[in-house]
Amino acid sequence: MLAHAAIADPKRGRLIHEERAARAGFALAHAQTGRTGVWIDDWRLVLEADRYHSQIEAREFDLDLTFFASDKPLLQGEAGFSRKGLRPEEASYYYSQPHLQVLGSVNGRQVDGSAWLDHEWSSAYLAPEAAGWDWTGINLFDGGSLTAFRMRGKTGGVHYAPPGVSFEPVRLWKSPRTAVEYPVEMRVRARGMDLVLKPLMDDQELDAGASSGTIYWEGAVRAFEGKNEIGRGYLELTGYSRPMSL
Repeated sequence: MLAHAAIADPKRGRLIHEERAARAGFALAHAQTGRTGVWIDDWRLVLEADRYHSQIEAREFDLDLTFFASDKPLLQGEAGFSRKGLRPEEASYYYSQPHLQVLGSVNGRQVDGSAWLDHEWSSAYLAPEAAGWDWTGINLFDGGSLTAFRMRGKTGGVHYAPPGVSFEPVRLWKSPRTAVEYPVEMRVRARGMDLVLKPLMDDQELDAGASSGTIYWEGAVRAFEGKNEIGRGYLELTGYSRPMSL
């Protein structure tokens, strides 16, 4: 079992993150199947009635947050079955909980805000021809939400994307640590919307070499329609350092 936790703080200028890895059993790590209930050591995310509770104690930060769900889960794809490629097995079961209300503390300071939860599971959804994916989830200020993704091919271009979804890099950022280039500013077209996603800060690279063995970019972004900011969320960019292996 693997866990990643991170904070995007512009005052620090780069992503603060930590990771955990453990085998399930002996009360050290566990994932329930009847509900959301997962923990590794003293890291945990548990669903209790209509609220999620998460506790993370890391070397540089600690989180104690409660997320309140007011709506039914948003089923992604076809009633929760999300295709990731041309073959039937290249798919996942996938739902989201956008616009979760958040209360709690970060490093002992009281915070509140809006959050997003994704829950996705599959036996194997990454095609052998795919290098990785670009994904975004945006809480729109009008109460709506937007999810979009594409699977990139190892030889370039797009291996798979839902109908009407496109990603176009606007600006690249090169990591000073790994020399990997990421399209941290991205133009996304989906569901009739034409958005430009701009990062809260450029350096949101996550090196998970000690757990999943991957290096990727996952960070907070602001969504603009023209000059107007219309939402905030996350952008995930994988497979840019080397093809993902799942």
